[in-house]
Amino acid sequence: MLKLSWSKAAAWRVRRQHLDRRAPAGSMLAVASRLCGLHAQLMSSAELTVWARVEDLDRQAVWRALWEERRLVKTWAMRGTLHLLPAGELSLWHAALSTSPRYLRPAAWQKYFGMTLEELDQLTEAIAAALDGRVMTREELVQEVTRLTGSTAFGNELAQSSWGTILKPAAFKGWLCFGPSLGQRVRFTHPDTWIGNSASPIDSQLALATVARRFLAAYGPATYHDLARWWNGGGISVARQWIASLGDEVCPVLVDGAQAWMLAADAREVRELPPLRSVRLLPAFDQYVVAASCHAGCLLPGNLRSRVYRPQGWISPVLLVNGRMQGTWRHEMKGSRVEVSIEPFVDVPQWVRRAAEREAERLAGFLGGSLSLTWTI
Repeated sequence: MLKLSWSKAAAWRVRRQHLDRRAPAGSMLAVASRLCGLHAQLMSSAELTVWARVEDLDRQAVWRALWEERRLVKTWAMRGTLHLLPAGELSLWHAALSTSPRYLRPAAWQKYFGMTLEELDQLTEAIAAALDGRVMTREELVQEVTRLTGSTAFGNELAQSSWGTILKPAAFKGWLCFGPSLGQRVRFTHPDTWIGNSASPIDSQLALATVARRFLAAYGPATYHDLARWWNGGGISVARQWIASLGDEVCPVLVDGAQAWMLAADAREVRELPPLRSVRLLPAFDQYVVAASCHAGCLLPGNLRSRVYRPQGWISPVLLVNGRMQGTWRHEMKGSRVEVSIEPFVDVPQWVRRAAEREAERLAGFLGGSLSLTWTI
């Protein structure tokens, strides 16, 4: 069995995620595909996730791909969180997400919403019908769902639900995505309305195998827990089934003594991986950090997990050095200045400082301002 150190494993992930050398300009969609979508809890973070990996990214590239070119689609996906998914791959993700039991727990719906799963199905189908051919605010959607179902109770639940929970089953089935906002008001539509319906349906089991393969390609070596946490926050037995379904495509490896899994082709390549020198300023909620949540202690200097993985699910921006989380950072626009503050967890060598400063300069250029940089010890 192949034995790896965490330094080698981190180096492999850095290379797979274009964090050692940025991908060529114009490869934004390919990078979004490689990462299994862009985490979009904060849109600014989704943009910076691409900026950290793509050369000469235009500041409006993500916005145009979403709302003008419709090559990215905003919807709820893994873990019930917002993602930007390549439009050409949406049928794959819907086929996989439609199998998730995350929003099919009768006791939870009865407790928090006072409805049965049968009533949830009725509401979800009404949402799909309401959005067919239209782009609607939540208020407009409430009115149309009430009209279609003849139930003010359904409309009231839809109006009052927080965090979009009651809309997520429709998103998982492929019946809802985000449209362009109207001022400050969020709008929704049907994916078929937004990007058309030219793709053939994908078998759900094939989709799940493809998702597992893609996860390992970007975030391997990974354990069952890593895959389960990334997908829906649990379900270790499901993660075992997914990896088993790949057969000889995967192989076990030991990472500092702990068993994990990689694609067999990647395991052959990682042996020859040269020494790594890489520094990046990763934004809040970056996928590299999200996927490492189960074993973050192996990539942090000491017991500093709480500095990165904070309360209410917040994930801090990270100073990434050779694939390890060596500090946090923040930025703020003040007039024409981009104020960047970097707080390393440990003393960092001069080459890291110089590289981080170049990244901060890149960030200021991307945001269209002049840099003001401070290091906080």
